[in-house]
Amino acid sequence: MATQKLYAGAKLREVRTRIGLKQREFAAKLGVSLPYLNQMENNNRPVSTGVVLALAQEFGFDVTELSLGDAGRMVSDMREALADPVFADTDTPQADLHLTASNAPNFARAFLELHRAYKQTHERLASLDEALGREDARVQPSPWEEVRDFFHYCDNYIDAVDRAAEHFAGSLRDDILRSPPKGLTLELADDSALRSYDPSKSVLVLSRRANPATQRFQLLHQIALLQHDQLLEATLDLGRFRSDAARDIAKIGLANYFAGAAQMPYVQFLQAAQETRHDLEQLADRFGASIEQVAHRLSTLQRPGAKGVPFFFVRVDQAGTITKRHSATRLQFARFGGACPLWNVHRAFETPGHFLRQLAETPDGVRYISLARDVSKPGGSFTAPTRRYAIGLGCEVSHADALVYADDLMPAPAQAFEPIGISCRICPRRDCHQRSVPPLESHLSVDHNQRGTLPYAVD
Repeated sequence: MATQKLYAGAKLREVRTRIGLKQREFAAKLGVSLPYLNQMENNNRPVSTGVVLALAQEFGFDVTELSLGDAGRMVSDMREALADPVFADTDTPQADLHLTASNAPNFARAFLELHRAYKQTHERLASLDEALGREDARVQPSPWEEVRDFFHYCDNYIDAVDRAAEHFAGSLRDDILRSPPKGLTLELADDSALRSYDPSKSVLVLSRRANPATQRFQLLHQIALLQHDQLLEATLDLGRFRSDAARDIAKIGLANYFAGAAQMPYVQFLQAAQETRHDLEQLADRFGASIEQVAHRLSTLQRPGAKGVPFFFVRVDQAGTITKRHSATRLQFARFGGACPLWNVHRAFETPGHFLRQLAETPDGVRYISLARDVSKPGGSFTAPTRRYAIGLGCEVSHADALVYADDLMPAPAQAFEPIGISCRICPRRDCHQRSVPPLESHLSVDHNQRGTLPYAVD
């Protein structure tokens, strides 16, 4: 596979501005000429290996920040948007997308926002009989999608909230379920609600039906709202949400983030993950958490200077709908539609209680090891419904040595890697037997006298 050149002009400018150096001084520190630095900062040249080493040696910079972050996600999102039929006559090279994401990120976000509004307009027109006559029939951004993108572009790591949760966890001397904070009364009840708080009495009622990991998580969620409200509100101010609904949903997400980070404090959890070689069951037992909570937490270990293995994490329901998603890897999930049906996460429902492992390769040639497992959530009684989900967790095979799950899989021959895509609508694979719809950016030809795997051929 060809090595991908690293263009990180915006990040170089950010580093130089942060340490307060002029271009000439910065170039001298990096051991390059002023014109060369200027070309790198404007993405006319890729960042050289020497510059990467100088950033680490001279400034202690976490060089993994150069290759991860907004740019990769925006390129993937723009590529998916440009696959829409409305851009059928537009041929945009991948290099142009990288330059736009790196040099004009605000323009890229505006383009994605415009495309999202366009998609929502079409969805409303598809159900025009329902929308006609309603006061709110105008196009509005989906609060849920807005919050999803907020965490997406924060790299699923909120430093201030993470550190506050870690500090709180360090002050605990006992299991928080046995010794809740002073001034907060904790009660258990046979209630269908997981959590119910009465501010007038400072009484928090948790469902007795929930398992201890869920009870602990809900208690920490309420503590985030009570003791760290100012921090959450200040973080929400940075999000500049368009509606109160989006802000309210995001606050739930931030409180959940605090709960997970307090239950699994960053430094302690990172060390344990490395010691156990990311054994999810051992980590769940050690931190009193669920498998899903552990998998999600692993995907947030992106603290500058102390990053963990870059994982992707996803949760899907039985219909294949993605209900949670994040990726610190080059694999980016589709913003519209479901995930690739060839991915092992969809097969996890068939083998409850077991981990499925898969070696997979995406169309860009990147190879991954992927874990999948069902995470059914019983309702607590015979009449209560069971919520069924499956989670996927994975990383690039270059990190396989850090995973206990890869011990008998690697090294693996090329044929061991299953070809998967992102979603059918943007997948370029021509003869996939599971393709549900044609790729939007390709032309089709139909021969009535022949039938192959598909009823059409992708040109």
